[in-house]
Parts: sequence; C-alpha cells; structure tokens
Amino acid sequence: MSDSDKKPTLITLNSAGLCYRPLRTVFSRTKKEIWALRGLNLEIKEGEKLGIIGRNGCGKSTLTRVLSGIYGLDEGTMTFSRKGVHVELLSLGVGFEGNLSGAENAVLNGMLMGKSRKHMLERIDKIKEFSGLGDFFDYPVYTYSSGMNLRLGFSVAMETDPDVLLIDEVLGVGDEMFSKKSEAALKEKFTSDRTVVMISHDAGTIIRTCERAVWLERGQILADGNPVEVTEKYHQGAHLYAI
Repeated sequence: MSDSDKKPTLITLNSAGLCYRPLRTVFSRTKKEIWALRGLNLEIKEGEKLGIIGRNGCGKSTLTRVLSGIYGLDEGTMTFSRKGVHVELLSLGVGFEGNLSGAENAVLNGMLMGKSRKHMLERIDKIKEFSGLGDFFDYPVYTYSSGMNLRLGFSVAMETDPDVLLIDEVLGVGDEMFSKKSEAALKEKFTSDRTVVMISHDAGTIIRTCERAVWLERGQILADGNPVEVTEKYHQGAHLYAI
C-alpha cells in the first residue's frame, strides 16, 4: 500500500458526467452533444499531490472546473468528506472581475475563499510584492496580459492557503524570474499537508512533484497510479486517441 492509499479520502467523484450542448441559434448546424466527462470515478485523498495528464480536449480543464464548483455535473455525484473545504483554481482567465483593480480582486477573491476582509487587507502588500505588478496592481484587471493575470491569481492563492489547490497548465506562463519565485512557493505547498491537483502536459513536472498520477482521455480515466508508470502509458498510447 502506497502512502497515498493510506490517506483518508477528501473528494469522491462517482460516475461523474458533464455534457456540452450546442447553443440553439439560427446559425446552428449541429445537435451533437459532447460529453467532456462520462462515467468518471475518482477519489482524491487528503493532502495528496495528484497529477493529471492528457491531450488537449481530453477533459482535464473541465475536471478542475467541476472540482472547483464552477461547473455542475449532468450525471453522477461529487462529495466531500467534510464541510467547508476551500478549493482554489489557478487557471488563466478564471476568477477575476475585469473592471475591478488587482487589489480589489485580491480582497474579493480571498473573501470568496472564506477569508475575512481584514485578513486579506493585512496581506495585500505581500500579494502586491510577490506578484511584481507594481502600479498595475491598482489598475483594472481587463488591462492585464495573461501573464499578469496569472501573477495576481498565483499571489492571491499563496496567501489564502486553500485546502485544495488546483493548478491548470499555468506553470509555464510568465517571465523567468516570476517562474522561479512561483516554483519555490509551490514547493512549500507540495511539502505541506495541503491537497494539490496539478494539470500539466509536462510529464517530467508531474513525476518530480506528484505522488500519484491519472491519465485522462475522452473524459475517462485510462490509468491511475505511480506517476512514472502512468506517464509511460500515456506516451505509449496517446496517439491511439488522436482525432
């Protein structure tokens, strides 16, 4: 039994399914439904570091949005083993109000995560410093580049300290200096008792940082277990599912 197997279950997905349906307009030419997830069964353990690998369009980002509560399921269930679990999603373009400043978004985002306004205001200078946004911290987020958006999101997540941190393909975004800072900050999260779910195309990153990996394909899990073994299966078989 691995260390991950010994940990209590925090999140359970049972026969989970989510369907994308085409909008009904005069220009619609298809009625085809696309199931981003279908019949998915997954247990995420308390404090484990789980890596999810798969091709573009396999359902990885949809899964993180289900876990974060942004999307609801069309089939199946998602349950938490205890109440009040705070989940933070780090993903480009998710979670901020464009007309509010970076500072205002930082406070609001923290409050939505269950932190008090006082808690966030006490940490606002640290968030600004870590983000490296300078004067842009007081400008509306709609003026930000994708990299600046990520800097803000990452900096806020480091101060809200969520129970579950979801990282969706963001580690390669940003300049070299910020990437080094974020890697160092993430190492602390990966060595703490926080639950981390990381999506990445980089098998090396998953092998180095995760204790368990899942290969997701067409909304279903094809392999689950040791990161080295799972990523090898992915590299050997992914071409079979290419569109």
